[in-house]
Amino acid sequence: MKKLEIMRMVIISILSNKFRVFLTSLGIIIGSLTIILVVGIGKAGETAVSEQYSRLSVESITIAKTKGMGQSSTSTEILLKDDAMNMAEVLTYVKSVGVSTRVVADIGTNGVSSAITIQGINEEYADITRLEVVHGDMFTNEDSLMRNKYVVLGSNVADSLFDGDPAGAVGEKVMIKGSTFEVVGVLDSVGGSGGISTSQADSGSVDDMAFIPYDVAVKYTSGTVSRSSSSGNQLTYVALADDIGNVEMAVAEIKDYIQETIGTDAAYTVTDAGNVLESAQATAKTLSSLLLAVAVIVLAVSGIGIMNVLMVAVQERTREIGILKSIGASRKTIMTEFLLEAAMISVFGGILGALLSLGAPWIFSMSTIAYEPSLGGIALGMGFSVATGIFFGFYPAAKASGLEPITALNYE
Repeated sequence: MKKLEIMRMVIISILSNKFRVFLTSLGIIIGSLTIILVVGIGKAGETAVSEQYSRLSVESITIAKTKGMGQSSTSTEILLKDDAMNMAEVLTYVKSVGVSTRVVADIGTNGVSSAITIQGINEEYADITRLEVVHGDMFTNEDSLMRNKYVVLGSNVADSLFDGDPAGAVGEKVMIKGSTFEVVGVLDSVGGSGGISTSQADSGSVDDMAFIPYDVAVKYTSGTVSRSSSSGNQLTYVALADDIGNVEMAVAEIKDYIQETIGTDAAYTVTDAGNVLESAQATAKTLSSLLLAVAVIVLAVSGIGIMNVLMVAVQERTREIGILKSIGASRKTIMTEFLLEAAMISVFGGILGALLSLGAPWIFSMSTIAYEPSLGGIALGMGFSVATGIFFGFYPAAKASGLEPITALNYE
């Protein structure tokens, strides 16, 4: 039997059962669409992670209080500012050190206020974490020593306090814990968690924070940290290795220094930006894989539906199969016909799923979920759809091709 004739018979069979074929392909449509969306969301997530952490210098190293050793830690487990700043002087592979202290406090102006994270930082901290000011300027270490009450706002904070006009915030006054601060700058929006939030102590987005000079923070917001104050505010540090090739050696040096200074290196977690990025990307990929597995399960269930429909078709067309075999149709021809029918149902579902995914960017633009269209995702969705149809269509096709002509002709 000619290939065109087989194709004609498949098309006739599908068109004669249009509604049943559509219902069968619904699962394929949903499964294919789910795979495409999952790949797009995963790709957007991985891109966002890379962009956020790219704000950290590749030579940067975060030194944060180990989780679970905060308020209950002993006084000898506190690394003080002077201890950390001394690293740049005594360690071979450490170029500079930034310091950060933080507290949650109300910030307000003109009757508008909200509780946010206020971070006291030095100039090195801003440089290492690449805090980019788009309006105004970043304060300096001299401002810190002079106790100038300056503040740099995250983009969301500026929008909230100044009615969507971040540029107009520069030069204005805000109140923080009862003290008046002058806004000298507004940071560029980073979205997500931001590059500065790579430690347990600094979780959150820089968009939702405000930054003031370190010494000003000690005086007006966070208070002084001392070894005798184990329950006080803890400090977080970022160090900068002198060269990207010396990051691992710098990490080792810092751990040894902490051990010598406070008697243990377990109180602080020392992590370089490269490891943080790899960990975040691995987490994003794991989540994408889990979602993809769910989509594949949906397709598998849809494949079972295709198999059931084709099994019913084999029963309904048993006499037709008998006639075809009696006039010389081979087992290969019968199997090809049923496999083609399964494949065409799957292709139909895959195409519809792909077409529906074209509206995904518009839909996701109205939500907080990031989505990045991907030709690879469409190809993967289509590939899984066709593979599902052929896999689950094989058994009905084999059963149809194995029918004996006489038995099939006598089937009632």
